[in-house]
Amino acid sequence: MNFNFGEVLTRAWQIIWKHKILWIFGILASCARGNSSGSGNGGSGNSGFNGGSNTDQYSYQFARATEWLKDNVWIIVVVVIFIILLSIIFAILGFVGKIALIKGTYKAEKGAESLGFGELFSESLPYFWRVFGLSFLIGLIVLVIIAPLVLVGIVTAGVGFLCILPLLCILIPAAIVVSIVLEQANAAIVLEDLSMFEGFKRGWEVAKSNAGAIFIMALILGFGSGIIGFIFALPIIIAVLPIIFGAASGANIGIWIGIACVVAYLPFILVLNGILTAYIQSAWTLTFMRLTTPKVDAPIFVEANA
Repeated sequence: MNFNFGEVLTRAWQIIWKHKILWIFGILASCARGNSSGSGNGGSGNSGFNGGSNTDQYSYQFARATEWLKDNVWIIVVVVIFIILLSIIFAILGFVGKIALIKGTYKAEKGAESLGFGELFSESLPYFWRVFGLSFLIGLIVLVIIAPLVLVGIVTAGVGFLCILPLLCILIPAAIVVSIVLEQANAAIVLEDLSMFEGFKRGWEVAKSNAGAIFIMALILGFGSGIIGFIFALPIIIAVLPIIFGAASGANIGIWIGIACVVAYLPFILVLNGILTAYIQSAWTLTFMRLTTPKVDAPIFVEANA
């Protein structure tokens, strides 16, 4: 295995640092990865614990809320439709961002001095349905496999989960392998202009023939991004503590302070996640480029006879 991991990781950072426009596409691509932050719902009313009286009060409030929802079903429908539309928009922006990162990394590696947002965005659109379609197809296959297993677990009141535990232990590594192949397939679709199925075949070939390098790179990026992501999330974890303590003690001021801190930090974690996503995608793209670039042997000079 002759692969310079340090060079790829360093070069990926150099590219995203020089071309900071890729941070924006990293923010968009993080939508496809499902990187979203949710704020906790706190809702404690009265302080104190009065046993039955509090239980009766909560039951009464729950009954009123249920009755109100029955009389305003349209609100639930509107909310569900809004969530679906928002998910579709996030998915579109996410996959365009991923494609733009692959394209931008390639152009930067080939010597482009500047990258424009409109340029990368428009150049990404022709590949959208192929990259999205491949991810959707794989996701659908995973759903078909997982759904019956979950159904068995629910029907058997959890006993079925114990029976299928060995199978789940096999599926988890398989899912990791598929995600790695998918990274190479996405790069193949964009950089080699392949169809959806040809791209997956190409990604599989690259991953299989360079299994050692791909596996080590996956470990580096996986563990590295996990640690960095946890560090990024620490301020939110700390900010949530006042919400929890405030809800437990009935101190509304603690809840509001925690919510304010979380909201104030959201733009920062959005940008940080965007930079991290841009770096990971750039590293994977460079990995594909290094593994698929033909090795040029040094020329052999034959000394001419005098």
